[in-house]
Amino acid sequence: MPELRRDPIVGRWVIIATERAKRPSDVVRVHESAPARLCPFCPGHEDKTPREVYVSGRPPSSPANGPGWKVRVVPNRYPALMIEGDLEREANGIYDRMNGIGAHEVIIETADHTKDLGNLTDPEVTEVLFAFKARIVDLRNDLRFRYILLFKNHGPAAGATLEHAHSQLIALPVTPRYVQVEIEGARRHYDHRERCIFCDIVMQERKERSRLVYENDEFVVFAPWAPRSPFETWILPKRHESNYEVEPKERLGYCAQALRSTLKRLGAALGDPPYNFILHSNPLRDAPSPSYHWHIEVMPALAHSAGFEWGSGFHINPVPPEEAAEFLRLVVT
Repeated sequence: MPELRRDPIVGRWVIIATERAKRPSDVVRVHESAPARLCPFCPGHEDKTPREVYVSGRPPSSPANGPGWKVRVVPNRYPALMIEGDLEREANGIYDRMNGIGAHEVIIETADHTKDLGNLTDPEVTEVLFAFKARIVDLRNDLRFRYILLFKNHGPAAGATLEHAHSQLIALPVTPRYVQVEIEGARRHYDHRERCIFCDIVMQERKERSRLVYENDEFVVFAPWAPRSPFETWILPKRHESNYEVEPKERLGYCAQALRSTLKRLGAALGDPPYNFILHSNPLRDAPSPSYHWHIEVMPALAHSAGFEWGSGFHINPVPPEEAAEFLRLVVT
């Protein structure tokens, strides 16, 4: 059984993921360009994954857990957290722990092994984003979960162990410390100015335009003022919304345009770099927030943390965001 342990000094939770020690990639290095015939995410290999929990695109007449799908969601075969069991929160002296209860799922973004998210069409990316929403809506019914983190690892340097395009979801019994810090900072700004800080940032970036990369009717893409790594890029809805899962499919279509444009620009400018993206949304048990604003953070894996970064919490970034944004704006997509 995995376990969550809380650092008593800074309040950070750590997952001791005993189940993931069983992953083949932990003992055998997986070559990133493994032949598609070995890929468990390809059509025809559905028996190589746990049974699907969500699917789109498969005709009603086709059997479940077979080919014919466009987006498919399955439990992770090597989960960081286990869905069965009770939390059993307890103290061990000054330390806090609980059982590693949660959900860990894989969103297989396309049936085509040769394509990545940035190479899909806008409607195809919209189906992926809608799958994110559908899984949040379903999993929030489990009252053990307080937060659902959606993320993508692209390329081995960013943590991907399989080449086939996919993203992941982890439902947690706690809200991650980094998200809590964001929420608290946004709340302080709102208490002082009675405005959402993310809305203020969107307004300023659209006005100044020096860090703006792309915008459409509903979303804006920009390099943040203080990026932690080169070419870090944020995607925010223009209208205020704290919870991703309430977005209608039509607006997710605009998000798909923004996300696909961002990934294509990064790929063309940087030569298909490894990257992570993370979707930050309001915690499941919180009321809709006037101060917090859901968003996607895209982080190319171009820099590595060393002693100074680990010891100080600072990030050293050699590329000013204004230069990164201009570079990405000039890319023809």
